[in-house]
Amino acid sequence: MTDSVRIIGDKIALVGFDDISPVPSEEFKSTANRTDANVAFSLSEESFALAPLQHIDSLPKDTLSSTDQGNSLKQGIRGDSYQGALSALPECYPICVGNKRAAPSSQMLVAAARNYPPPPHKYGPIVLVTSYTKFSDLAHGPRGREASRAMRSFRLNICDGTLTLLSVVPEKMMHNPAFCRRHPTLNVVYACTESVKKEGEIVTLALDGRTGALREHCPAVGAGGTSTCYMTISNSGRRMLLVNYWDSTICCFELLGDGKMGRLLSSYDPKEGKPMKASSDSHVNHSRNDDAAQAERQGDPHSHAIVLEPTQGQIAYVPDLGMDVIRQLHFDEETGVVTPCGEITSGVKANQRGLGPRYLHFAKDLHACYVVNELASQVAVFEYHPDVATSIAKAYKNAASRTEKEQVIFQCEATLTLVQTVSTIPEAFPVEMNTCGRVTIHPSGDFVVTSNRGHDSVAVHRVHKDSKPPGMLTLAGIFHTRGETPRHFQFDKSGQWLLVANQDSNTTAVFQFNCSTGAVSYSGNTYACESPNFVCVWDGA
Repeated sequence: MTDSVRIIGDKIALVGFDDISPVPSEEFKSTANRTDANVAFSLSEESFALAPLQHIDSLPKDTLSSTDQGNSLKQGIRGDSYQGALSALPECYPICVGNKRAAPSSQMLVAAARNYPPPPHKYGPIVLVTSYTKFSDLAHGPRGREASRAMRSFRLNICDGTLTLLSVVPEKMMHNPAFCRRHPTLNVVYACTESVKKEGEIVTLALDGRTGALREHCPAVGAGGTSTCYMTISNSGRRMLLVNYWDSTICCFELLGDGKMGRLLSSYDPKEGKPMKASSDSHVNHSRNDDAAQAERQGDPHSHAIVLEPTQGQIAYVPDLGMDVIRQLHFDEETGVVTPCGEITSGVKANQRGLGPRYLHFAKDLHACYVVNELASQVAVFEYHPDVATSIAKAYKNAASRTEKEQVIFQCEATLTLVQTVSTIPEAFPVEMNTCGRVTIHPSGDFVVTSNRGHDSVAVHRVHKDSKPPGMLTLAGIFHTRGETPRHFQFDKSGQWLLVANQDSNTTAVFQFNCSTGAVSYSGNTYACESPNFVCVWDGA
């Protein structure tokens, strides 16, 4: 049997049965002008959706197994299918072959064909955009408009790059969300809040993949520090690591099986209890990059991200913008404790100016790591040594006593070696007029992309997988983002669409990305959004 459907004139027929019984399709007017009279449809193609089908949460409970009911949060993100829909299909689309009803799988094919093409707002990845709501308690100084609603969801049309606004959260639901992290298996998203004057929070939201609606999944929890700016979920999904930029603290929380936040497991303070030199009530604008601003910003440690190495997931790296180092820490997932085990200078200084490491990203298929130095407008390329990371993890596991474990930590070698630095801005552009934002690797693995706040652009560097060592970079191009201060950006899963949050022009813009050359071209799609600071594409990169 062939799992496909054919259009025969104005009728749909199941293919693969000896007795083909064409089914009239009065609903199929959208395809009446097709020139291809014999078209095969398959649900394995991403161009089909079951738009009219109900979301799993709205199905009668007796149509779902207990497993389906318990895992309802796992369904419906892309809007094209969900587990449990088969049992509802015969009532929605009763298709007969001869005198018998067709098999459920065949009925799904007919349902897909009848609803092709789906409405743009019903199919495609969900896009979440967060916004600043109060500027006065931030370390930096946005120049856009304060948002009354802190998060909104869109649907991305993967055919033309357009966005359709689906939902916005209620007013005052969140205060200055600045970073999001999706759960690896559930329809749950975490947002951390940013304030130098009060403790940050982790807000946990459940996402309805059919409508884009966001609702509170569990009460917000305190983040253990101020100006929370980055979250990472451990490989097992049982722990959340986070950093607080202003007071530099590094915390680990328990994550429960249903995606809700658990208890605080550990906290580490790189300042070792010492008071900060800067004051939350009176401080320099951290958007500036002149000598005076750098001197104050680098007077204290400022943890800006936390990323686990890809081999064992037992070494955590924290770029410290204030100290110009990448902190290397051992992460004990069982206890949640992080223990410092080395520091690595984040790049090469020029003219005695600071580096300001902000984010880092590991390559998937290469032993390479890329660090963006915010203050120097520089990407530093590091060779990653997985054998060293593995030996540290093994030695720590085999240590019989606490003293032996401490000795292992004390003797740790560096797992990263600096091999190259490249600029993210044109040679003649003043470095003090720019700070870098995000760095990431394109889904193809062929490009490293960095945002420039000041030059208002993204820099694209080509990854040379056959270099010595692998992963060295050359510039492919620098492209303006049609807005001011591109604080964050993200690709869709295909890597063809680049979505940019232009914070100070209150816009989110969509660009096409040439996966062969690295060229970025404007799609013509820009959307109003007050002070956007983060873009989260479900199944994005």
